[in-house]
Amino acid sequence: MIRRLSPLLLAVALPACSMAPTYVRPAAPVPPSWPTGDAYLRQSEAALPTVTYRDIFRDARLQRLIDTALANNRDLRIAVANIEAARAQYRIQRADLLPQVNANAGYSYRDGGSGGATVVPGVGTGTGGTGTGGTGTGNGTGGTTVVGGGRSTFQAQLGLTAFEIDLFGRVRSLTQAAQSRYFAQEAAARATRLTLVGDIATAWLNYAADQSLFDVAQQTAQNARDNVRLTDARRRGGIAPRTDLRQAEQVLATAEADLAQQRTALAQDVNALQLLTGAPVDPALLPRGIEEAAATVGELPAGLDSGVLLRRPDVVQAEYTLRAANAEIGAARAALFPRISLTGLLGFASTALSNLFTGGAFTYSVAPSASYPIFAGGAARANVALSQAQRDAALASYEGTIQTAFREVADALARRGTIADQLSANQRFYRAAQDTATLNTARYRGGIDTFLSALDAQRQLYSAQRTLVSTQLVRATNLVTLYRVLGGDSLLDASAGGPTLRNAAPPGAASPQQTQQP
Repeated sequence: MIRRLSPLLLAVALPACSMAPTYVRPAAPVPPSWPTGDAYLRQSEAALPTVTYRDIFRDARLQRLIDTALANNRDLRIAVANIEAARAQYRIQRADLLPQVNANAGYSYRDGGSGGATVVPGVGTGTGGTGTGGTGTGNGTGGTTVVGGGRSTFQAQLGLTAFEIDLFGRVRSLTQAAQSRYFAQEAAARATRLTLVGDIATAWLNYAADQSLFDVAQQTAQNARDNVRLTDARRRGGIAPRTDLRQAEQVLATAEADLAQQRTALAQDVNALQLLTGAPVDPALLPRGIEEAAATVGELPAGLDSGVLLRRPDVVQAEYTLRAANAEIGAARAALFPRISLTGLLGFASTALSNLFTGGAFTYSVAPSASYPIFAGGAARANVALSQAQRDAALASYEGTIQTAFREVADALARRGTIADQLSANQRFYRAAQDTATLNTARYRGGIDTFLSALDAQRQLYSAQRTLVSTQLVRATNLVTLYRVLGGDSLLDASAGGPTLRNAAPPGAASPQQTQQP
């Protein structure tokens, strides 16, 4: 039996020759280092360190919110489900590399009328499995006996149906393409996770800034109420005109309107955090102000080499998509050659169950076949041209993704290089405005200066306070942006029981740095 099955085993073990182009990672279409100049902070770090989001976002409250989001966020769950779907699709395609074998057994009896026992020829039929290229049936000859007018037939068969012998690598190229798309989906999920972490940090900092603006508006409104009471008393005493009272009321109305606006902003910030985390937000996890929150955000050094962009999840996703398109060219080229398939059937057929597995009951058949389209209107060559065009589009998309990533990092570095000077200037302006407001108010109450000067100084102080809060928010969110555009965590592990997104490829898979040999 082994000798008879050797043609089948040899056909299955035949190696395939890939007709896909050799994959070589394209050169990054960006400068090898980040921009330099007055707008950029001088870089002295040699390489990007291995970090997690906990190293950058050091506040325990923010870390708890991120952990909750990693466990509950619905977009992340969708991304994980898409990974499972892509993995299943890869396994389905990979199954075509192996033959599908079906087994069946049967018994049939047919009443032939009265009479003695007579032996007549009979035919046993078995149906093979479904494989790449189509379906088929195999026939084995058996024996049928008529006993007392009835006919009985026993059969047991194994069938191999239309298994494609992948001499030109068509099936293997399709399998490699499915594997690359699976890896691309994993990278897309990591990009979703990175965006989620950055969005939560930004929303948390926005709440901190709005809380600071609320405090500023509240303090300004209280000072404005005191000025209104003082000015009204001076008006009733005949010291101040009614215009002073109306100007003081304008400052109070402006502060109260801003106070109402900040209450709305704080409520909306909480709603945004609840959507991102997928759960109610504990008020104890919210920051009390931007100055406190900004101090807890660490800095991720950019390093000198723009090659760190290749670690970004969206760049990894684009490269795996390019690899998939490259493999599909091999499948399209292989379709230009004959498709060789093999159908085999072996089994036993007997008129008696006791003799079913005897040597004389064994039957087998092997039916190799080859098909080649004589005329298809140029469809096969057009399919090759289509796959090459799709590869070119994937290449352009990959290069565009790298260029976009470079621009995002350069913009973040430019903001990082100038924000310290801007923040320092705003802090000096705030201190000067604060001192001016104090002096002008004292001069007004002492009758030395006009009320208009005191009100103008208060407006300048209010504006300086709001500007300082906005600048502190810009500085903190710039650190979040830098974390995101540089690729975020090097070790992408979900915390607090959340879904795990693996950074490494599955065992036995080629990494993007490896080349595909023909």
